Amino acid sequence: MTTWLIRWLLAAVALGLTLGASAQSRPVVVELFTSQGCSSCPPAEAYLGQLSTRPDVVALAFHVDYWDDLGWRDRFALRQSVERQDIYAKNLHRSSVYTPELVIDGRFDAVGADKRALARALAEPRPTVPLSVSVRDGFVVVDVGAGSQSPGCEVWLVPYLRHALSAVSRGENAGRNLEEFNIVRDVRALGDWRGEAKVFRTPLSSLPADATDVAILVQPYGQGSMIGAAAHALR
Repeated sequence: MTTWLIRWLLAAVALGLTLGASAQSRPVVVELFTSQGCSSCPPAEAYLGQLSTRPDVVALAFHVDYWDDLGWRDRFALRQSVERQDIYAKNLHRSSVYTPELVIDGRFDAVGADKRALARALAEPRPTVPLSVSVRDGFVVVDVGAGSQSPGCEVWLVPYLRHALSAVSRGENAGRNLEEFNIVRDVRALGDWRGEAKVFRTPLSSLPADATDVAILVQPYGQGSMIGAAAHALR
């Protein structure tokens, strides 16, 4: 075998290893649907707090409002959280929504702090698209690179609050001080992505005042299985 052929094969192997590592570099997205009015949710919140420190996970807590009529109004509840969970219930063939529910990468769900569900997602190959997020000149700048993904996708901006403590005086968690992590404060669609390189810019001034970070999610229309995810601190 000639020297140039050996060098070419070595380069090809190295490139293959690089591409394989890149394909696994996208973090897994863990969405927790939760409520301050749900007595089963604090252990799941604590688990999300553990996940929030991991670089291979984007962990997000979506607070729902359908527990609010049981004596305690969740100050972080968003109607968008309920709408998002309703779509997942349909996609995952669930007869109803529930808390605490973990949705992993938009592909399957699990109850509460199910560590096996995350281990399963981390062990499986997961598709990814070139994606980066930065904060420049008063804007959140999202760069989505060119890719070969065939389905049309939506690019979502999810500002969140990194950490909070809440004293609950009524409802199922009455008398408890709840510690909460990566609390979603807004959900907005930036636009479509169909495989072309694209840049989205969002003014920092338009984000909720209490948001400390932002996550970017790339999903096929209808909240399909996640194909892109990244997070960035705002301050």
